[in-house]
Amino acid sequence: MVKKALITGITGQDGSYLAEFLLKKKYRVYGLVRRLSMPNYERLDSILEKIDLIEGDLTDQTSLLNTVEEIKPAEVYNLAAQSFVPTSWQQPVLTGDVTGIGVVRLLEAIRKVDDSIRFYQASSSEMFGISNESPQKESTPFYPRSPYGISKLYAHWITVNYRESYGLHSSSGLCFNHESPRRGLEFVTRKISDGVAKIHLGITNDLTLGNLDAMRDWGFAGDYVKAMWMMLQQDKPDDYVLATGETHTVREFVETAFDVVGINNWKKYVKIDKNLFRPAEVHKLCGDYSKARKELGWIHEISFNELIKMMVTADIELLEKKCD
Repeated sequence: MVKKALITGITGQDGSYLAEFLLKKKYRVYGLVRRLSMPNYERLDSILEKIDLIEGDLTDQTSLLNTVEEIKPAEVYNLAAQSFVPTSWQQPVLTGDVTGIGVVRLLEAIRKVDDSIRFYQASSSEMFGISNESPQKESTPFYPRSPYGISKLYAHWITVNYRESYGLHSSSGLCFNHESPRRGLEFVTRKISDGVAKIHLGITNDLTLGNLDAMRDWGFAGDYVKAMWMMLQQDKPDDYVLATGETHTVREFVETAFDVVGINNWKKYVKIDKNLFRPAEVHKLCGDYSKARKELGWIHEISFNELIKMMVTADIELLEKKCD
């Protein structure tokens, strides 16, 4: 019998990679999508005819209940969220409703329809915020520094609560930053790769950024979706940090991206805008993924330098196609 999986946030970076991965595992893949006047299925172009899309919204309990009832999936992967940290200060209520309360709505739909459905929640390293412990692991105390991080923390703990209260097979991946050529242009890593590509092609002469000293643990999104699937294949649900164990500054990311196109004097092109600094900054995040390595057998495969080269190269190719 073909296994069914439901992915919320399927049109996003992680959702598209996970959909491709599950199709290779011979799943029938369903994706929950919001009703939009201009649907954005660009990341799904290569697999659009192989998946089933269903309209629904994490802010609407009825649509979630109907979706789970109709599909009766074996696994549900919740990757949907208002996931851009700066926007969470501008729209904190929306962020809390979608990123936080939306998870309760989905868990309730699962509990009421079929409590044997296995559930994955995309938790975030932003939940750690200011941490006195580095690298951060599953037992590290949380101290989120943004409405986004706080919303993710609520979603994380409600996932644990439903596991302990109702016996659901609900697991969370505490994902540290993971990027790819499919990352949204609003995120700093993609802003950098796109900006460097444009400078390389002579389309623009500068790249405006915020805090170059922020330190993050960056991996490749395609590696991380494998771990999401691995979690739901375990006999018992649990929470796992997904990371590389390496920390790099935004400055290092910028320098490496410019190196890809042979530009050494990158400071000539980069401008700093204080308005792009966060109201409450998370200065350093670094994950300890030893539990995932030991219990799941998971490791990240793409290195920091390989990731940046992949992103810059992809953006150059994308811009060249647009210019043709």
